Amino acid sequence: MSCKLKIALPKGSLEEATYQIFKKAGFSISVNARSYFPSIDDPEIEVILFRPQEMSRYIEDGVVDCGLTGHDWILENESNVKELCELQYSKRTTNPVRWVLAVHEDSPYKSVKDLEGKKIVTELVHGTKKYLKKHKVEAEVEFSWGATEVKPPRLADAIVEATETGSSLRANHLKIIDTLITSVPKFIANHKSYKEEWKRKKMENLVMLLEGAVRAQQKVGLKMNVANKDLAKILKILPALKKPTISTLSEEGWFDVDTIIDEAVVREIIPELKKTGASGIIEYPLNKVIP
Repeated sequence: MSCKLKIALPKGSLEEATYQIFKKAGFSISVNARSYFPSIDDPEIEVILFRPQEMSRYIEDGVVDCGLTGHDWILENESNVKELCELQYSKRTTNPVRWVLAVHEDSPYKSVKDLEGKKIVTELVHGTKKYLKKHKVEAEVEFSWGATEVKPPRLADAIVEATETGSSLRANHLKIIDTLITSVPKFIANHKSYKEEWKRKKMENLVMLLEGAVRAQQKVGLKMNVANKDLAKILKILPALKKPTISTLSEEGWFDVDTIIDEAVVREIIPELKKTGASGIIEYPLNKVIP
């Protein structure tokens, strides 16, 4: 019987972003909108979708071997799992998710101390209670089934909610007064599964490819032709993952220069490269960057 690695992926807001990361890592996932069992083009992997809120518990219990869920939910569930890596991606941006304490913009509350005896609603109940205990504040914490941002000030004095940019909070006239947790997705494994040699190697290879895909998100490849007389000046301009690759062209006195740089600086560098003598400049996307 062939070996299978059972992996759980997040159902919900991170779902599409997760499929894209797997695609860049070399794995194509397809799913029916009504199905919780996507197909993947690797016969050694079986995928199931779980809500991130409960995934770490299922991994701890051995329902699946491994999976991707947020650091926040691992803490919330106090799950005893093996953490293999962090993967810095999210549904909209590359910003980590923050769980913040927020109140209505017209509220007099300026810190958690002001919420003594007040009511806080959140999906992160356990984490919020721990936070209040740390700050020695007694407040009522109520589970929120959704639409948390609209509850202050009528249904609650404050909320604890997840945000990437804060735009949804601002749109609902809320102001942030503290941050409880900063969270990124983590690849986690069941301890027993990780001890099995075949599963461990499969997980470690998968993690390497996923980390490479995430690392490539904010980088691009850049190559160009450079004359020998301009080479030193061009190399001073170029930042690189390590050092640019330089190879000779068939035309004497000319070189091909190839490097990987942060995408954010490309628009500043290309005009300077052109001005300094580079020609045939090509920018290209990356799927994976493996150091």
